[in-house]
Amino acid sequence: MTATYEQLVPILTTLHDAPTDHFRPEATCADLAVDSLTMVEISIHIERHLGVTVEDGELVPGLTLGATAELIDARPAA
Repeated sequence: MTATYEQLVPILTTLHDAPTDHFRPEATCADLAVDSLTMVEISIHIERHLGVTVEDGELVPGLTLGATAELIDARPAA
């Protein structure tokens, strides 16, 4: 997986209490039972730690973690 994915997983594990083996590139936020408030927190942490702005509405329950990393990679860093 990409370096961005490798940076994304620790952010998710910090914010969401799920077994680490559930964090796979094909897992979705829905699979991980991530609620909407946590998705907002994730977007804030992505901006803070990765320097990329992801709008709240872009992180949707069906988006996979791999696709989230691709979304981040497609954005210019601030």
